[in-house]
Amino acid sequence: MKDILIIGAGRSATTLINYVLKKAKTHQWNVVVADANVELAKQKVATYDQASAVELDIKNVERRRQLISEAEVVVSMLPAFLHIEVARDCIMLKKHLMTASYVSKEMAELGEQARALGLIFMGEIGLDPGLDHMSAMQKIHEIEEMGGVLTSFQSYTGGLIAPESDDNPWHYKFTWNPRNVVLSGQGVARYLEDGVVKFVPYNRVFKNHKTTEIEGLGTYEVYANRNSLLYLKIYGLENIPSIFRGTIRHLGFCDAWNALIRIGLTDDAFSIADSANMTYRDLTEAYIPKGELPLENRVAAFLNEEVDSPIMKKLEWAGLFSDERIELNNASPAKILEKLLLKKWKLKPTDKDMIIMKHEFEYILNGRKELQTSTLVMEGEDQVHTAMAKLVGLPLGIFVKLVMEGEITSTKTSIPVVKEVYEPVLKELKEYGVEFVERTFSLEAVS
Repeated sequence: MKDILIIGAGRSATTLINYVLKKAKTHQWNVVVADANVELAKQKVATYDQASAVELDIKNVERRRQLISEAEVVVSMLPAFLHIEVARDCIMLKKHLMTASYVSKEMAELGEQARALGLIFMGEIGLDPGLDHMSAMQKIHEIEEMGGVLTSFQSYTGGLIAPESDDNPWHYKFTWNPRNVVLSGQGVARYLEDGVVKFVPYNRVFKNHKTTEIEGLGTYEVYANRNSLLYLKIYGLENIPSIFRGTIRHLGFCDAWNALIRIGLTDDAFSIADSANMTYRDLTEAYIPKGELPLENRVAAFLNEEVDSPIMKKLEWAGLFSDERIELNNASPAKILEKLLLKKWKLKPTDKDMIIMKHEFEYILNGRKELQTSTLVMEGEDQVHTAMAKLVGLPLGIFVKLVMEGEITSTKTSIPVVKEVYEPVLKELKEYGVEFVERTFSLEAVS
């Protein structure tokens, strides 16, 4: 009997585990779900005969290697920084490894070692990264096979709240790692515009947002996401004049988040020794110049806003002027902000999240400039069965199944940008309602 080891049983792993367990029943595979919280793992496998839950402290090298040695395929749903030791063990024990996380430089180097041994090491096969790569590459290859020459590629993704569950002024709730949300945009964003490389430092990332139209839903904001220039080579677009990858948010979000950045509340570089005894109002006061006016008025003046502006209403609703104690010791401002927003942006049991992914391809074909858009909108079912979990877990689960069946054997790449990978995964995803709506527009004749 073939064994699959899934390490990590958190919320983002729910759909993956359910999918793999259902397929295991059909194919007579044995699935082991390992987590530091064994009760959580037991909950995930409770209704399946060919599955077992085990406790695993990922730092317990002997136990970790024992479990990996017994598997044919290992799936790591751990935080990205914990993949390294699992990857090293998989190379030593000659096991295939799959993750949904971004492939770091160190993981890429380990991937090269794995491929030299004939092992499949596949990362970035979740939602973003993952589904974004596969859906984009499918269209890029189709356009190139038609004879089209790409002149611009733009791609946006957002984990949002569905309209029927949108009940706060930020029009946002946490649907993925809260810490990543709080720290998003940090560093320097990079993209290519009409042949010119553009750099956007953190203090301008949210200020420099743009808009995009989503059919049936309206206008959304987009801010630049990380380093788009990396994808020139990854997507085989070295000669394209423009490339941009961004994150989607509701109108008004970016300006309000930029206000938090300007105040200093997203800073994770230092800790406040006595933060547990401070209130959220104390923290805000610490960042704003003294004056005779109330704190709210001084924050508004600092931001050059009216005290009753939409931005100020968002900050007040978030709790920046609350007298509630922080009760988090030796914490950075970013960690304190995360704690505050965890309560405010928590999904209610019946809330539905929503994923939007949109690609825009501009290309020249038969002497005309064309624009093709490809858009996915998907809502979750409730607080647990989210669209985020579905679109992270299903691509990874399908890939695991295809490897176990011998349908995918390629060791060419560490991310899903080749046809052998994206074609069968995208084909099966359609059975689960994951399908992009495509529109093509003629822009102008090219002289």
